[in-house]
Amino acid sequence: MTQRMAPLANIRVLDLTRVLAGPWCTQNLADLGADVIKVERPGSGDDTRGWGPPYLKDQHGADTSEAAYYLSANRNKRSLALDFTTDAGREVVLALAAKADIVVENYKVGGLKKYGLDYASLKQINPRLIYCSITGFGQTGPYATRPGYDYIIQGMGGLMSITGEHDDLPGGGPQKAGVAVSDLMTGMYASVAILAALNERHSSGLGQYIDMALLDCQVAMLANQNLNYMTSGQVPKRAGNAHQNLVPYQVFEVEDGHLILAVGNDTQFASFCRLINMPELVDDERYRKNAGRVVNRDSLIPLLASVMKTRKRDTWLADLEASNIPAGPINTIDQVYADPQVIARQMKLELPHPAAGTSPMTASPMRFSDTPIQYRNAPPMLGQHSEDILREELGWSDEQIATLLGK
Repeated sequence: MTQRMAPLANIRVLDLTRVLAGPWCTQNLADLGADVIKVERPGSGDDTRGWGPPYLKDQHGADTSEAAYYLSANRNKRSLALDFTTDAGREVVLALAAKADIVVENYKVGGLKKYGLDYASLKQINPRLIYCSITGFGQTGPYATRPGYDYIIQGMGGLMSITGEHDDLPGGGPQKAGVAVSDLMTGMYASVAILAALNERHSSGLGQYIDMALLDCQVAMLANQNLNYMTSGQVPKRAGNAHQNLVPYQVFEVEDGHLILAVGNDTQFASFCRLINMPELVDDERYRKNAGRVVNRDSLIPLLASVMKTRKRDTWLADLEASNIPAGPINTIDQVYADPQVIARQMKLELPHPAAGTSPMTASPMRFSDTPIQYRNAPPMLGQHSEDILREELGWSDEQIATLLGK
C-alpha cells in the first residue's frame, strides 16, 4: 500500500504571529503537515520565548533560552529571524508570501499595511492567498484599534461572570479560567476557518481574507449560557462547580477529598438513588425529572452531599462506574500524566532539541487512521532555519544570506 501524505502536505504557511492565539492556530496547521515558516524578530523572537520560568533544561540541568510557554505552541515549525521593517527584510517576506498558501498574522489593525504586508497588498501578488488576521476585537467596530489580551477578553466576553463560586460564599467572585481559553479557542476557530477557505479555493481558485477576533470567539464559546440568557431573559450567574442546567452535576466532598458527579439524565439519577439507598427521591415529584431537580436543587443537594461524605473517593468512583453513573476524580497535572488512559493514548512525547537534547511535548489530540500526525521537530530555536529557508525557498546564495543575516 502506498503511504498517504499528511493532510496538509505541500501547503505553505507564513506565520507572522506571536504569543498564543496565532501560534496555536499555526501549530495545528503544522501538525497536519503544513510547512510553517515562523518569522520572528532578530534577537528576541516570539514574546513567549522569555515568558518564564520555567525554561527548558539542557542535559546538565541548566536553563536554556526556551520558555515552557513558547514550547507549548510552536512545534513542527521553522524559524526565520528577520526584521521586516527594513527594506531587505520586507522583500524576503514578500517573496515568501508570493509562494505561500496561507498567511496568519496577529498585529494591530492596519499594523502591516505600511510595510505592504496587509491582505490587499499581498492579494495583488498572490490571488490564491488565504490571509487570516487575529486581533482582540476584529477589523471593525469601536474597539477595533484596541490591543486584545486574553484575560481582559475573558472578563469582557462574559466568561468570568459565570466562572467561580457564588458571590456570597467564601472565595466567591469572578474567576478566570486556568489557561488562556479565549486565545486557545480563537486559535481553534482560526484553524477551522482557514481549512474551510482552503477547501473553497479548490472550486474558486481564489484565496480570501479571514477576520478573527478574540472577543467574537469568547462570546460564541459561551454556548448554552448564551441561549440560557436569550431564551429566559435571566442573566446567568456564577454557579461554582455546579451545572446551570443539570442536577446533580457538580463537585461533591467525599470522605477523603472530592470528586465530580455528572448525572446527565433521569435514568442515571434513578440509578444513583438506588446506589445511595435513597429510592424515595425518584418518586418525589420535585426530583423525578431534571427540570424539577434544577428548580429544587437547594433542597436536593444537601441530602446528596451528606451521603457523599460517607465513602472514600476511590470507593465511590468504583461503585459509580459499576452503576454506569458518570463520575471522575479531580487530578493535578502530574496525576493527569500518570493516568493509565493518558499513558495509553500517548499524550506525552519527547522530541529532539538542539539545546536540550530532547524537549517534552503534549501530543496533538487529532488522531487519523491513515495519515497520523507527524512530529517532525521540536519548537525551533530563534532563527534556527533562517539559512535553510533563504537557500531552499528563495534560492539565495551564501553571500546573499551572509549579507542579510550579518554573518
